[in-house]
Amino acid sequence: MRAPVLAKKIAQLTLTKKAQDVITMDLRGLTSMADYFVVCSGDSDIQVKAIADAVEEGLIPQGLRPWHREAGSPNWILLDFVDVVLHVFHKGTRTFYNLEKLWGDATIKSITESAEALPAKPLRVGSSSRRSRGQKPRRRVPR
Repeated sequence: MRAPVLAKKIAQLTLTKKAQDVITMDLRGLTSMADYFVVCSGDSDIQVKAIADAVEEGLIPQGLRPWHREAGSPNWILLDFVDVVLHVFHKGTRTFYNLEKLWGDATIKSITESAEALPAKPLRVGSSSRRSRGQKPRRRVPR
């Protein structure tokens, strides 16, 4: 998959977990470390992890896995796909590092497409549950 297509796919996958302020940064001609950065934010450490996990799981069907995953802090997870690097930040951490300013010469594109472009994983509902068959749940009796 070519870098521009991969960057857009990664950005769309972040939206499936309600990532905020999703951008792609075109670094071609500025550095040899990567062609694109995808940067996004989450409201909590749990959401930051969920966004990164959704991207990894979403690319498995295409046979793509990150070359490196950096998760030394729950505030920032980096997934390196060689040509495209994803940075998932906690809101406060993102403003501290301010990659948009650091790479100010890059072409920055905001990704605002709805998450409906890529379906989220369906919830599994057990068909054998008592409620699904219209029966009342049993009350637990303390021992």
